[in-house]
Amino acid sequence: MVAMTATPALPALWPAPHADGTVHATVTVPGSKSVTNRALVLAALAAEPGWVRRPLRSRDSQLMADALRAMGVGIEETASSSSGDAAGGEAWRVIPAALHGPASVDVGNAGTVMRFLPPVATLASGDIRFDGDPRSYERPLGQVIDALRGLGARIDDGGRGALPMTVHGGGALEGGPIELDASNSSQFVSALLLSAPRFNQGVEVRHTGATLPSMPHIRMTVEMLRAAGAQVDTPEAGGEKNVWRVSPGALLGRDLVVEPDLSNAQPFLAAALITGGTVTIPDWPRRTTQPGDELRRIFTEMGGSCEVTDAGLVFTGSGKIHGIDVDLGEVGELTPGIAAVAALADSPSTLRGVAHLRLHETDRLAALTAEINGLGGDVTETADGLHIRPRPLHGGVFRTYDDHRMATAGAVIGLAVEGVQIENVATTAKTLPDFPRMWADMLAGAGA
Repeated sequence: MVAMTATPALPALWPAPHADGTVHATVTVPGSKSVTNRALVLAALAAEPGWVRRPLRSRDSQLMADALRAMGVGIEETASSSSGDAAGGEAWRVIPAALHGPASVDVGNAGTVMRFLPPVATLASGDIRFDGDPRSYERPLGQVIDALRGLGARIDDGGRGALPMTVHGGGALEGGPIELDASNSSQFVSALLLSAPRFNQGVEVRHTGATLPSMPHIRMTVEMLRAAGAQVDTPEAGGEKNVWRVSPGALLGRDLVVEPDLSNAQPFLAAALITGGTVTIPDWPRRTTQPGDELRRIFTEMGGSCEVTDAGLVFTGSGKIHGIDVDLGEVGELTPGIAAVAALADSPSTLRGVAHLRLHETDRLAALTAEINGLGGDVTETADGLHIRPRPLHGGVFRTYDDHRMATAGAVIGLAVEGVQIENVATTAKTLPDFPRMWADMLAGAGA
């Protein structure tokens, strides 16, 4: 096992660098958290060992790996490519084993860990205790708990429908049809689908709510299941609307190269848009299920231009930023960065379809409103989003609420506004390790 590299302590208030000119940089973005954590779960449940190459190494992915290890899964980490690893870079060898307890799982504040692993824990022999950061107690989990009980699981949550809780694993789960309302998070659906091949009857998940956010993440789950050998019937493939079926069966051990995290490319692309510069993101996939791919369309509409080349995504700002009226229901995680750019635009913006963000790492709609307005902005909450009227902004403290995307949003504003100080920028380690250094390196060539 390779220890995570220690990084220098960061100040409680980090002075967000101001761009003195246009940004011209190539930024290599670490692997996708969403792909990494799904890959770890599928590899842990496979019938044979597999590889996860170029994984994201961050707090969320480390919590996932540590939790699976606690339940008996072998995960061997290498710092460099092994023989025959054409992808190069770091690789994790995942060795499935009989899952067992007793074990304790720290979910931190990671939605993927707190929701994807309780179904896995039902397959273990013994008790698996789940706990996490204080905010994790407030995040919705009841739909997953109730669904698992409906499929035959025994779970003690003290009647809270939330963490902390204990899953009394019986070594197997019956599975079958289940209904749930995933309006608050698409992760509720993905959580059940990922473990379903190991359930005795598989699973049929029927979403009963009026809306379903972040559909690209469900498509990512389905594609990764199919690539691992699972049989999945979906609405997109002619199945019944809002119903997903996974048949029981063995999962294959894969050799998977993780794509760059396209959502984490957002602040760097925003830098090009804001400064009228050019940023290249290597290895941008030509086809992907990642929601972050929508940045190409959204940021182009806001004033940039882009092209996917052999070198990666090349994004260029025009020197002007336009407001946007956009439904972000399927790509809600992009909202903080888009709001930050919109606060610097030449016309108002309306961001819609993201009421569910009130239940993320923090209430992101309230947080963005408070922090942008605290710098002189004019943001109002709507029933399902934000309305942003650009105003001249000034320096000040930009609080993050322990939310990584709030921290990067503040850094984006700081490019154009002098004197912005980010509270607890270290929270970016959740999905984007060493962000302050990456940001400084990108800006090193500004004005060149």
